Amino acid sequence: MNQAGQDDLDTRLGRIAALGDPIRRALYRFVVAQPEPVGRTQAADAVGIAHHSAKFHLDKLESEGLLDIEYARQPGRSGPGAGRPAKRYRRSAREVAVSLPERRYDITGHVMAEAITTATDSGVPVAEAVQQSAAAMGRAVGERARGRVGSRPGRGACIRAVTAELVECGYEPRTGGDRIVLANCPFHTLAAQYPSLVCRMNLKLLEGLVQACGPSGLQAKLNPEPGRCCVTLNRDR
Repeated sequence: MNQAGQDDLDTRLGRIAALGDPIRRALYRFVVAQPEPVGRTQAADAVGIAHHSAKFHLDKLESEGLLDIEYARQPGRSGPGAGRPAKRYRRSAREVAVSLPERRYDITGHVMAEAITTATDSGVPVAEAVQQSAAAMGRAVGERARGRVGSRPGRGACIRAVTAELVECGYEPRTGGDRIVLANCPFHTLAAQYPSLVCRMNLKLLEGLVQACGPSGLQAKLNPEPGRCCVTLNRDR
């Protein structure tokens, strides 16, 4: 259920942790405040550290995906004697967000935006368009999961593929008996405020996922209880 640009939780935590160092934070804040990409010397002088130290920390921010780089000669220098292009840094276009428990409001935002567009263009009621959009997203995720298990997957492989997607999305799946309970609701705040809309959207999304993944024998059921997701995945007997 991974949206474009949305990395797994461990990767995002690593990126946030990279900013725990006060020098790195200062360099990052300086770089993102500039209208143009900046070089190591400029960044080091602005923060008041040695140039070799700035190189180390800037390259760490780059490796974590927080800064992007480009190569360019210093302003005002051109021609054969201008030297090699230097590395310059700018803020990455990558978005980094961490919430614990994990929330994925980017998913609901995508579903809602697509549904509003559909409803506006076709006259379909918004609530119906939301369910259609959620089901389509679920099917896309299920098809991607199926791609991991081959053309003739068994039930166990499909269940593992579904579970992996649920983990990635923050549902915190827990297998017990004949069902998978989703211990966390990735849409918690919205579900608390608009339970009918969001829970039905969630149900359609998970139905699409399990149906498209393959013969898992799982069925998504609306089964709300306090402290967890409103949907459970029940195994066929």
